[in-house]
Amino acid sequence: MTGRRRLGLVAAGATLLSAAPLSAIFDRWTWLIQCTLAVGLVAGAALLCRTLRAPLWAQLAAQLGTLLLVLTWMFPSTEEFLGLLPSPETFARFGELMVEAGQDTRSYGVPVPDRNSLLFLTVLGIGAVSILVDLLTVVLRRPALAGLPMLAVYSVPVAVYVESVPVLPFVVGAIGFLWLLVADNVDRVRRFGRRFTGEGRDVDVWEPSPLAAAGRRLAAIGVAVAVLLPLAVPGLTTGLLTQLTASGVGNGPGNGPGGSGRINLFANLSGQLNETRTFEMARVSTTERDPFYLRFGVGDVINETGFANRPPTGRSVTRGNLPDPRQTAAAGVARQQYRATVQLTKDFNMNLAPSYASVVGTEDLNSTWLYDTNAQVIFSNRESGSDRTYSFDYVRTLYTPQALRTAERVPESNPVRQQFTDVPPLQEVTDLVANLTRGADTEYDKVRAIYEHFSAKKGFRYSLQTEPAASGSQILAFLDSKIGFCQQYAAAMAWLTREAGIPARVAFGFTRGGLSEGAYVLTNKNLHAWTEVYFEGFGWVPFDATPAAAVGGARSAWAPDVDAVTPSATAATPTGTTGTTAPDSSAGTAADQTRDIDEGLTGTTGGPVDSGPSWPTIALVAGAALLLALLAVPALLRRATRRRRHHATAAAPVTATAAAGSRPVEVTSEVLQARADAHAAWDELVDTMLDFNVPVDPTETPRTTAQRLITRAKLTGEPAESATLLGRAEERARYARQPLQGGELITALNRIRRALGAAADRRTRLRAAVMPPSVTLRWKLALADASERLMARSTRFRDAFVRISPRRLLTARPKH
Repeated sequence: MTGRRRLGLVAAGATLLSAAPLSAIFDRWTWLIQCTLAVGLVAGAALLCRTLRAPLWAQLAAQLGTLLLVLTWMFPSTEEFLGLLPSPETFARFGELMVEAGQDTRSYGVPVPDRNSLLFLTVLGIGAVSILVDLLTVVLRRPALAGLPMLAVYSVPVAVYVESVPVLPFVVGAIGFLWLLVADNVDRVRRFGRRFTGEGRDVDVWEPSPLAAAGRRLAAIGVAVAVLLPLAVPGLTTGLLTQLTASGVGNGPGNGPGGSGRINLFANLSGQLNETRTFEMARVSTTERDPFYLRFGVGDVINETGFANRPPTGRSVTRGNLPDPRQTAAAGVARQQYRATVQLTKDFNMNLAPSYASVVGTEDLNSTWLYDTNAQVIFSNRESGSDRTYSFDYVRTLYTPQALRTAERVPESNPVRQQFTDVPPLQEVTDLVANLTRGADTEYDKVRAIYEHFSAKKGFRYSLQTEPAASGSQILAFLDSKIGFCQQYAAAMAWLTREAGIPARVAFGFTRGGLSEGAYVLTNKNLHAWTEVYFEGFGWVPFDATPAAAVGGARSAWAPDVDAVTPSATAATPTGTTGTTAPDSSAGTAADQTRDIDEGLTGTTGGPVDSGPSWPTIALVAGAALLLALLAVPALLRRATRRRRHHATAAAPVTATAAAGSRPVEVTSEVLQARADAHAAWDELVDTMLDFNVPVDPTETPRTTAQRLITRAKLTGEPAESATLLGRAEERARYARQPLQGGELITALNRIRRALGAAADRRTRLRAAVMPPSVTLRWKLALADASERLMARSTRFRDAFVRISPRRLLTARPKH
């Protein structure tokens, strides 16, 4: 098989390996089987054309035609010619699948089931990438550029995955790309001729190439750095420091500008409520008399520990034609349009624009702001909502219990039911829901039974100081302890509602806050979470299970205050007009609305809750201390070396005898000490010269070095005399029988150091104090020596392995 054919098969295999990150999107492996068939057949068509020496255009046409036939076979419209050849109905079917894929991407959360639309989009994308990789690698011989379409495949799970993408699929994809590069370079080397080493020796076919071995080492190091470096960098979402600091009482990862799907809304809410200070986040004025909650996000992805939020998707708010719920009418439902203006402060540091539900028009928001009709949130992928003012029109919908009781069960085929009723199996929750909904005839009655379960009569109470979880599930822990705050109430009700087979999710936003000068003032203490339940024919209907007295919550005819002593007038109103329970108490005054929601509910007499230092603070302080300690290491080592040289110990008296025929020479401790002092002083002088950017030439004599120091540094007076003294002392210590004694070497060193420091600029002095070049140079030399020793050992090990390698025995050696 020729090099181009072999390279084409490698390109197909590398494409399949690069598709490994898609395993994080699908919950089954059907996509992999279909993609393998498609890529294999496309590669086979290219191989056949190259075997027949077909021109380039024929190879490309064969690959595209094969991909079309594969898609027709896998996703038929039943109107194909001969059951395989595409017809006009086939392309119409493809268009329908593309439209369905767009809808499914907005309706399903990862991992997604095997929907034909999503599988079609995946096979089409991977097949197109395989053709492009083959073109770049085999035809254009630019395999490095083939990494771009491979990277595009990896960017898909990165964009849609709620959590961080697993690292193993990335490693598999990286191996595929490296395989492609290695195969291309091996083919180039084979075309060039015989291989040889850097010393000019020929390399037998059974011997590994030194260049290839170096390439493999560099590739392994590169992949290791790419995988391990993000684990240590705190700025990345998968960083080890980020994972350690993303506790339930902190701000959570992503508490800043960025995609709203990257913001952990649950962690953000918990961290803001536990803040010891109260700060304003927004002001809202609306034409509605009794508005509901201002919202900015939803949590609709569920796992064993609770709900999470996904990145929103939508269209620009400037395009107009936002969905209007008034286009559908139902008995017992009242809809009215209102207008609101929101002024966000700089403390609202998210790229979200809070709004009421069912926005039908906006003002003062540019085209970068999008509206997610499913989540009913306004967001941006480029701008932050901090310090922004905007207006919008919205439609408020009111329901009566009688109207909601007419809602039928959501069909099994409805994507909303498939996505928003998924829960992990927990037998305790299943038994509880079955007991609560026993005897309920309608979907609404089941929801009301679950809603009324979270009442003071059943032992539930509000507190930010929740008890430790007694099991692996935070939801079960809350249901057992019956103590928690808004996000636990909202998540627990949504979980139980889903268990009953009714779609539900968690919404995030603000309670109404305090009324001041015609506007509602919203602080971090007004942040709130509640449950939204989907009823067929009515849409998403809000239910707030959190005790109304704790947060000044709004109640309605379909979700009244179950803890009220007497039924509220609102709950008895058949028209569905909403309002807060006891408007003169819990929501009537600004003082009540803006009070700390912990007060009187945590077993204390009031005041802020002291939750102690949070993990982010501790980690930040520890990281700063560690960084300062690392920066101080060179300076400390330099100081320790200087002190050691200044305190040389005296040697014991030693007597040495000269050669035969000469008189004995007594070497005393004073002589040895004088030589040691001179050497130590000279070493300190050389390091001082390095620290202050004075070049050092090891081939010069001490006297020449001292004179050059005087000339270059322009030393005069005592510093110049000190340099001359140190040079003469080192010279006598090296070459004379008797070294120089009695010189004030330490004083001379101090004079020279002060003179060099006075003549140097600020940057040089700072570097000499904080990062001395004399220390860093030793580190560089030590690192170079260690690298050289490691490479020498690696070479010896490779040579030993080659001598016993089975490849040498299996390869026929040429005879000479």
